[in-house]
Amino acid sequence: MIFDLDPPGDDFEPVRFEARKLNELLGELELPTHVKTTGSPGLHVLVPLDRSADFNAVRAFARDVAALLADRESKRLTIEQRKNKRQGRLYLDTGRNAYAQTAVAPYAVRPLAGAPIATPLEWNELSDNDLDAQSYTMKNILRRLGQKEDPWRDIRRHAVSLDAARERLQELK
Repeated sequence: MIFDLDPPGDDFEPVRFEARKLNELLGELELPTHVKTTGSPGLHVLVPLDRSADFNAVRAFARDVAALLADRESKRLTIEQRKNKRQGRLYLDTGRNAYAQTAVAPYAVRPLAGAPIATPLEWNELSDNDLDAQSYTMKNILRRLGQKEDPWRDIRRHAVSLDAARERLQELK
């Protein structure tokens, strides 16, 4: 399950802030989370699932989580798809969870100036004020990989069902 945090402008601090808020909410639901830069403007927060839920169930759950967080953070966050209705707020996009949708893969090079790379992160890396969605590129990714293990190396071991989280989400609504 993917949540795509799409900022209204170039300031990356709101993306990092709201990613932490989303991580807190998913923690309340007892769901494991992983984060990565997209190599484009935002961040992806991913919850590894055990594949027991179909696309419709995952999409509905993601929308409900996003709606709850948008209610909690209504001055800074929106689930409004139309840019002209976002009013300068960060867009929490759950569209990647629909059938036949795609998302940028970890370590994919983006077709943008500087060749930024979608890079898995550890959550504590969001504290780095110099971090942005295009921090890792073809020029520095090998140095990063040589200095630290891939934060997503064991992601499949963390895969969960949404069943218990659905019940917890209903309690929070």
